[in-house]
Amino acid sequence: MNTVKTIAYTLLFFAIVACNSDDSATEINIINTANLSEVIANRTIETGAVIACAASDAGNSEVVNVYYYLEAGATNVQFFETNTVDVNKDDYSNYRRLDINETPLFEGFIQQFTRPFAIEQWVIVAYELDGEVKISNPIRIKNITKPTVWTTEVDITQETSKMPKFTWEHNTNGDNAIYFQILSTIDNGLLSGTYTFENQFQYYNTSNVVLNITPENPLELTIGNSYKFTLMDVSEDNWVNTVIQDIFIVQ
Repeated sequence: MNTVKTIAYTLLFFAIVACNSDDSATEINIINTANLSEVIANRTIETGAVIACAASDAGNSEVVNVYYYLEAGATNVQFFETNTVDVNKDDYSNYRRLDINETPLFEGFIQQFTRPFAIEQWVIVAYELDGEVKISNPIRIKNITKPTVWTTEVDITQETSKMPKFTWEHNTNGDNAIYFQILSTIDNGLLSGTYTFENQFQYYNTSNVVLNITPENPLELTIGNSYKFTLMDVSEDNWVNTVIQDIFIVQ
């Protein structure tokens, strides 16, 4: 796996949207005493193979949304967390399994776990695919010390028709490693997903794109229609520092 793809798999997020939690979404049930090291014992595993990250919810920083990309054919998705952040994040015996229901986003392109965190912890998402257990890199929950900042502050210019250019302030809240951009319809139909190290992206100009996860050829935008732009500023430990979301009309 090349360096750029490794970074993207480590840091990715796919399309964060504000999500109002309810009681059913935040009820936590411990399945059993199994920890991650027990689950993967005598199994073939691939680490860093699940694209996942987390952000505090836009409406309530006590609630955290953990996002992951579910590959086609993957089964048995499992959510693991440590009891505290003060443990060895790479020791899988520190992660206990919880039973949490996931919610599909962007027509199922992304999946989301939601749960409240009273203290900061480490989280891992794992699933089975092609006879292997795929494991995400550890996600550092920072909803207390560094809650995700949600904003609409992005500069949108449309000098080229149907190809809006988005520019944002670099590393606004510190700790940036990579940026993820997603363009969608107002009702969250995915149009494109891209990564850049630079603080700008133009639809659909991939000259500065380091990884493109758009599922198919991007659709041409329609003049006069409204669309949604989402930007995620992601740290090396997979926490989303800043989310920018704005709605604009194509010219």
